[in-house]
Parts: sequence; structure tokens; C-alpha cells
Amino acid sequence: QVQLVESGGGLVQPGGSLRLSCTASAASASIFSFNVMGWYRQAPGKERDFVARISTGAVPNYADSVRGRFTISTDSTKNTVYLQMNSLKPEDTAVYYCNGLKYGIDYWGKGTPVTVSP
Repeated sequence: QVQLVESGGGLVQPGGSLRLSCTASAASASIFSFNVMGWYRQAPGKERDFVARISTGAVPNYADSVRGRFTISTDSTKNTVYLQMNSLKPEDTAVYYCNGLKYGIDYWGKGTPVTVSP
């Protein structure tokens, strides 16, 4: 079974940057076998929210709250999806989850925590 594995979270000051990564755990799995790859986040006490998504041949989509600050991208040579996060704000604090959609089935990683604090 394919599993998605996130990394790159941590503690950063406001205005700082982090880059999150997501890879597929199974050797035979490819990030590009998914119809859509995306990132979601869940802040303490809140529901999981959409952050960004990307699919082959389509323009990436972003939540209004992160547009212009976050960038989603893929690297075929590393079988990885990235979320570059710049100009981070305290309200970006959350657990960030990688999501892959394949033939109507959602696959999720276990999440990586991001804390933005002075």
C-alpha cells in the first residue's frame, strides 16, 4: 500500500521560510501516478483546510490565505512534492498533511508540524 511521508516541518520565526517535502513510501509508487497532489493543514482546535494542489498540465491552486507566499512544486527526479513556504505568519502554525488523489481515493501522510513563533 502506498504511503505518503512528509518532512521539513519545524519551528520558525515570523517572516521566515520552510520547505516541506512529500514522498511516496513504496518503491513502486510514483508521485506522478496520482491524479492530484496537494497539501492541507490543521491548526489546533480547527478542521483540516486546503492549502495547495497541483496536477499534471494544470495551474496550481492555492488557498487565498497562502497565495503569493507558498509555492507547490514537484521534482520527478526525486519523486517528491514540495511546499515552499515564505513570509510565514503565526497563523500558519498547523500540522501540514500531504494528500494524493488517485482514481477517487484519497491518500494521506501522517503530517509534519509547523510552528511560527518569535
